[in-house]
Amino acid sequence: MELANRVQTLTPSATLAITAKAKELKQAGHDVIGLGAGEPDFNTPEPILKAAATAMYDGFTKYTPAGGTAELKQAIQKKMKDDQKLSYDLDQIIVTIGAKHALYTLFQVILNKEDEVIVPTPYWVSYPEQIKLAEGKPVFIDAMEANEFKLTPEQLEQAITKKTKAVILNSPSNPTGVMYEKEELEALGKVCLKHNILIVSDEIYEKLTYTSTDHVSVAEISPELKEQTVIINGVSKSHSMTGWRIGYAVGNKQIIKSMTSLASHSTSNPTSIAQVAAEAAYTGSQEPVREMKEAFSERLEKLYEWLVAIPGIECVKPKGAFYLFPNVKKASEMNGFDSVDDWVKALLEEEKVALVPGSGFGAPNNVRLSYAISLDQLEDAANRIKRFVENHQ
Repeated sequence: MELANRVQTLTPSATLAITAKAKELKQAGHDVIGLGAGEPDFNTPEPILKAAATAMYDGFTKYTPAGGTAELKQAIQKKMKDDQKLSYDLDQIIVTIGAKHALYTLFQVILNKEDEVIVPTPYWVSYPEQIKLAEGKPVFIDAMEANEFKLTPEQLEQAITKKTKAVILNSPSNPTGVMYEKEELEALGKVCLKHNILIVSDEIYEKLTYTSTDHVSVAEISPELKEQTVIINGVSKSHSMTGWRIGYAVGNKQIIKSMTSLASHSTSNPTSIAQVAAEAAYTGSQEPVREMKEAFSERLEKLYEWLVAIPGIECVKPKGAFYLFPNVKKASEMNGFDSVDDWVKALLEEEKVALVPGSGFGAPNNVRLSYAISLDQLEDAANRIKRFVENHQ
């Protein structure tokens, strides 16, 4: 049977081949250090687990409204008010099966065939694929490393056409960890307002920042930008709940209503028990979030120091998330490899360190390293990378 054209155009996940190889080596008994993790290495906090268990034993195991329970929406509503000083009605909120589902559903309801979405590179691997699945066209703009991988207003202005429907802003970013400042968001917002471009603001790493500058949502800047923005967020990264699959979108009532209608025909509703857990995540103590953030901050400082000391490796220092995105082109050339992808494969085979090639994120000179593993493992990984580079000189 011939498959639908929409799935034949999809690009396989950048992590797939390297993950499969790392797993193969582990099964063969090798000591592999995986730096590809896209999730915190902490368990979900105990109060959240208890809330979920209580919900199960209380019989909260049935269908819920397609767009999420009123209780969880109210918790999200309060979170937006407390953290961003933004007020949203409950019908401006949809709870989804992870932030990825929120993004997918959003693109499905806003894009017609050949509508364009501006995607700054480096980008999270699912953005372009989700846009293509909605029959839209991703338009890539090189957010240059010299500008800390940040899109400029001039670049945005030049990329806009009559077909441009939206632009994605991911701050803090996966894979780079960089974060936009308020003034930078304000300048980009002016361009979007001028051309009536929807802003898709992916803020899933909002709670994991390591700078004296607070995270700012573009929707905070003005009432006009609030109306022009759909915020995507969730509890996966902030509360170490990746497997619970709870995300959400907040924004324009018409968009949220359409997303809810689509979800009602595709997923019925987010898992009832996971919604109770997410509610507990937002209404309970935030101390576990702070503790996790402190651990990540320490790891970032150490790993960054170790990496930039390796010949041929340069790195923009992240301000959020839990990734480093170093440029290793000089190291790979110095080591005699034709591409960074080849360098990554050899590093895994020889030193048993698994990194994610930047080519999958639209940045072929870079690699993504997650520091969501212990400090001891990170030090071991850095020493192995250093040995690999030195051995190939």
